[in-house]
Amino acid sequence: MRRGVAAVALTAAILLGAAGPSHATPPPIKHVFIVVLENENADTTFGPGSKAPYLAKTLRSMGQFMPNYFGTGHLSLDNYIAMVSGQGPNVVTQADAPAYTDVLPGLIGADGQAMGHGSVYPASVKTIADQLHAKGLAWRGFLEDMGNSATDSKTCRHPAIGAADNTQSARQGDQYAMRHNPFVYFHSIIDDAATCNANDVPLDRLPGDLASASTTPSYSFIVPNLCHDGHDEPCKGSNEPGGLVSANAFLQQWIPQILASPGYKAGGLVIVTLDEAIAQGSGADASSCCNEPTNPANTPNNGGPTPGSGGGRVGAVLISQYVAAGSFNPTAYNHYTLLGSMEDLFQLAHLGYAGRSGLKTFGGDVYTNPTGNPKDIGPPPTVSLTGMPHQCVRRAFRVKVRVHATKLRSTLVFVDNRTVRSGHKSKLDFAVSVKKVSVGRHRLRVRATDGALRRASRSGTFTRCST
Repeated sequence: MRRGVAAVALTAAILLGAAGPSHATPPPIKHVFIVVLENENADTTFGPGSKAPYLAKTLRSMGQFMPNYFGTGHLSLDNYIAMVSGQGPNVVTQADAPAYTDVLPGLIGADGQAMGHGSVYPASVKTIADQLHAKGLAWRGFLEDMGNSATDSKTCRHPAIGAADNTQSARQGDQYAMRHNPFVYFHSIIDDAATCNANDVPLDRLPGDLASASTTPSYSFIVPNLCHDGHDEPCKGSNEPGGLVSANAFLQQWIPQILASPGYKAGGLVIVTLDEAIAQGSGADASSCCNEPTNPANTPNNGGPTPGSGGGRVGAVLISQYVAAGSFNPTAYNHYTLLGSMEDLFQLAHLGYAGRSGLKTFGGDVYTNPTGNPKDIGPPPTVSLTGMPHQCVRRAFRVKVRVHATKLRSTLVFVDNRTVRSGHKSKLDFAVSVKKVSVGRHRLRVRATDGALRRASRSGTFTRCST
C-alpha cells in the first residue's frame, strides 16, 4: 500500500498541478522588472539546501514558482539576445562573442532570424526596447558596474565594431560583463547614441527611477555584475564568496526596494530567472522545451558546448499583485516565451522566435489573480473522501477523492494502488500519503493547497488484515 500510494501521490501531483495555458487578456501591469542571474540548474537554485534561501523560499512564497522554465542556448550571450529580441543562437553568440563583430546585414529569414555569424545585429533587427520606444513607453537596462571603468563609457558601454570585448574576465572594482548586456548588440539601439546612453545605464541609477511611478520605466532589465550573478564561486577580482550566496545577497538588497516602490505598487511584475543552466562538465544541461527550433544556417546545436537543443532548466519566480502568492506552475516556458509574454503585456507584436506559431505565452495559469484583489481568489479548497473500507482489507481498494474550490475545477482521483484518473485540470498542489499508526492500521491523508497557499486536508484510516 505504501509503494502504490506513493506512486499515486506523485502522479496526482503532476496531473493536478498542471494548468493549461490561457489566452485571456493580460492584467493591467504597467511596470516590469526582470532580474537575470547566471549559470545554475533549477534544482540547485530552488531545491532543498539552496544557497539562495531568499530566492528559493522567500520570493517563492511571495509569488509563483516556475520549475520548468528553460534557457534557449549556451553560453550566456545567446540567451540574453533571445530574451529581448527572439533571435536564436549562432556560433559567435554561443561563444560569448570575444570580438564585437557585425552579423551580416540584410539576410533575414521568413521567421525573423538574422542569418549568419557575428554578434551585433543590423538595424533591421528590432528588440523589445525598440518596440517600447516606438510606442512612447520607457525602457531601461540597469547593469551593475557598467560605470566603473576609468577609460570606457559610463553608459551604453561597448567597444568599436571589430574590437575585442575587454570585459570577458572579471576585474577588481569593475565586474561589468558586456555579454550580459543584450541591448548593445543591436544597431537599432547603439546607432542612436543619445537614446542608448539615456537608457542603457549603471545599476546605481535604479533607486532614482524608483522614486515615483512616473519615473519608473515600463520595462526594466536588471543584471548583476560577475560576482553577484551567481556564476563565479569564489568571485574573481573580489573577496566576496560569489555563487548563489552573493546572488542571494544581491536580491535581498534590490528586490525589497523594487517591491516598496510606487511603480511596482501601481501595477508591477518582478521576474527573477537565470540565463542558462550549467553548460559544461558535471551537471551540464542543454535540455529545452516548447518545441524550440534550431536554425542550421546559424548553429548546428543550440546547446553550444553541450549536446542538446537548449539552455537547460533554470526555473523562474514571478511576483505581482496579479499572481497568487505561493503558487506553483509546472507549465514549460523559455526565454522566447518571456519575450512574447512581455510583448503581450504592452500590446506589442512578437519578435523572432517569440512569434512562432503555437508558442504559449503567460496567461491564466500565471496571472492567477487577474483583478489584483486577493479577496477575489475565492474560498479555500475542500477535500472529501468516499469509499474508505470499514473492515480490514487484504488487497488493493479504491477511494474516491474529490477536491473542490470555487474558480478551481473539481477533480476526481481514484486510488487503488495503481490508478490515478483526473477528470479536469486544477490549479492545486495535491498530495497523498499513507502512514502506519499502529500494528496493521494505516492512515490515508489527502492534502490540497491552492494558488494562495490555502490548505485543506482529509484523513481516513484502514486496517490490514493479519491473515
